[in-house]
Amino acid sequence: MKFRIALVLSFFISICCADSVYAQTISEEELIFLTSSWEGERFPDGRPKIGDDLLERAKKIGIDDAWTVLHNEGYTNQFEGNWKMVKDDVPVVGRALTAMFMPSRPDIEENIKNRGIKSRGRKGNTNSWPIEELTQGDVYVADGYGKIDAGTLMGATLATSIYNKSGNGVVFNGSSRDLEAISEIEGFNAFVRDFHPSFLEEMVLMGLNTPIRMGEAIVLPGDLVIAKKEGVLFVPAHLAEQVIATAEFVALKDQFGFEMVKTRRYTTGEIDSQWGNQLKSDFLDWLEKHPELGSMTRAELDKVLSKRTW
Repeated sequence: MKFRIALVLSFFISICCADSVYAQTISEEELIFLTSSWEGERFPDGRPKIGDDLLERAKKIGIDDAWTVLHNEGYTNQFEGNWKMVKDDVPVVGRALTAMFMPSRPDIEENIKNRGIKSRGRKGNTNSWPIEELTQGDVYVADGYGKIDAGTLMGATLATSIYNKSGNGVVFNGSSRDLEAISEIEGFNAFVRDFHPSFLEEMVLMGLNTPIRMGEAIVLPGDLVIAKKEGVLFVPAHLAEQVIATAEFVALKDQFGFEMVKTRRYTTGEIDSQWGNQLKSDFLDWLEKHPELGSMTRAELDKVLSKRTW
């Protein structure tokens, strides 16, 4: 509870002190500070920019394996379950662009909308504003505090706009309307708390590209979002490559292990223990015989095995 209060206070202080005129954003300096472990490329606003190649690889890894890596690294507040989806078989994987909504009050909503018009020429309701910031590979992640009736952050029109801008889906701690029409958008998926026929009412955008809470998980702008049937995992940007590489290896190790156990060359205990030189060599030999599964050098294998967090 103390952590959550401190996070909210920090967020509002950053808004008051930020030099940026962009409505509801934290400053580039604050975002870089919060994601200081990331050493790669960034968007102009400071959001970490995970490479497209990693995003493609992340689509193929198991969310359970990725969760295990994070958990063993001490990141225990990165998963949230209990979602409804438009499609069961379309994962949503990409970089988080975050938004935080709160119950509206007339004075605040008027001020926010006026500032948005003056600073950015923004129009319409504030739930459309994050869409203007989306780039290819982004995932619109919004905390709508779980509101269902009149908490529909998206309908078919906005869903179409989101997919056109990002080529991706959404994760909303809130609801969506127009399920039937949205389901016809090929390649698009939404993870929401529920679907409801109502229109959005009494909600206002209070944070754009800021840290947010999604149920039991904390999300920072630029986090790697992996949303699949099990739920949604938010991977800190600086751990994305490690999580992906390890999860890829675990999948290969399991496939190799199944084959070795069936042929009785190794026992399950040997496969699941620390590997000696012979087992490492046998694994690399097996991988060479299955080029469709990818390749790995001895140095890469030793690196993965040296920090066994899976």
